[in-house]
Amino acid sequence: MGNVTIGMDLGDKNHAVCVFDHNEIVHQGSIRNTKDELVKFFSQYQGATIALEAGTHSPWISRLLEDLGCHALVGNPRKLRVIWDSNNKYDGRDAEMLARIARFDPHLLYPITHRGEQTQCDLELLQARDILVKARTSLINHVRGSVKAFGERLPKCSAHCFHYKVVEDVPDILKPILLPMLEMIERLTDQIKSYDKIIKELCKTAYPETELLMGIKGVGTLTALAYILVLEDPSRFDKSRQVGSFLGLTPRRDQSGETDKQLRITKAGNPFLRRLLVSAAQYILGHFGEDCNLKVFGTRISDRGGKNAKKRAVVAVARKLGVLMHHLWASGEVYDPWYKPSRCLAKAA
Repeated sequence: MGNVTIGMDLGDKNHAVCVFDHNEIVHQGSIRNTKDELVKFFSQYQGATIALEAGTHSPWISRLLEDLGCHALVGNPRKLRVIWDSNNKYDGRDAEMLARIARFDPHLLYPITHRGEQTQCDLELLQARDILVKARTSLINHVRGSVKAFGERLPKCSAHCFHYKVVEDVPDILKPILLPMLEMIERLTDQIKSYDKIIKELCKTAYPETELLMGIKGVGTLTALAYILVLEDPSRFDKSRQVGSFLGLTPRRDQSGETDKQLRITKAGNPFLRRLLVSAAQYILGHFGEDCNLKVFGTRISDRGGKNAKKRAVVAVARKLGVLMHHLWASGEVYDPWYKPSRCLAKAA
């Protein structure tokens, strides 16, 4: 089946497929989105190359195809403009275009590698916690806003203790409405604490390498574990500097002739981890951040001034932090706040 290439446009209920054999279309159709149907169809194409786009179902489907003896190529949808930017777009054409691109040059798919099943499961734990935190924040903001509309103001306090700190300050006229919301906030807080305990235990037992990353003041358990789970394997990058691009923290480039525009960052990669790194960078550059190379680097950029200087400094520190964390993970070195690579020392000499 080495000459067989199959393009598959994934859907929620059905998948469109297009089978090429020796540069000829031998089959076009659709299959239901069930494991039994996928096994039944692709068992007859062992050794074939299957091209599909990254999406909700692509992680488990790509793993299933690999188990069946096929070679799965998961294309990056951000790069496949030739498919979605068309005046004649439909599922069958998308499947055919995926197969043709994979047959002509697989590198044009900008293929990505999905993480393992257990790693994906552990990452879902972090994202579930993140959703609960957002929901709690939304409820707290609603309660505070409702009280302000009646001329009162709730005392300042952390989200963890909000549900019992503000009970006495809620106006009587609003208590029948807002007290049930405070109970919901309490339940969310309890569940978030439960997730935090699981995450800490997970770091100790399954991912001890997070201890190296947490040596950086500003990188907590959540950020360290998310970093390990998203990157999964440090050897996937030849150089630590490639991590900045992988996380979408490098600026876009639009150069033509003598024009070389300064653009915003690409925001490619995992937005959850990128947000955590930016938060860590803000802590490092803040009042509680320790003096270190990272803080000096960001302060130097901020002091230059110009438009959005502080924002650019935060993003630059987040990018440098991501690179540093990969270096620590890959080398096993203990973090030194004033570490300087040997090449920098040689240049200074």
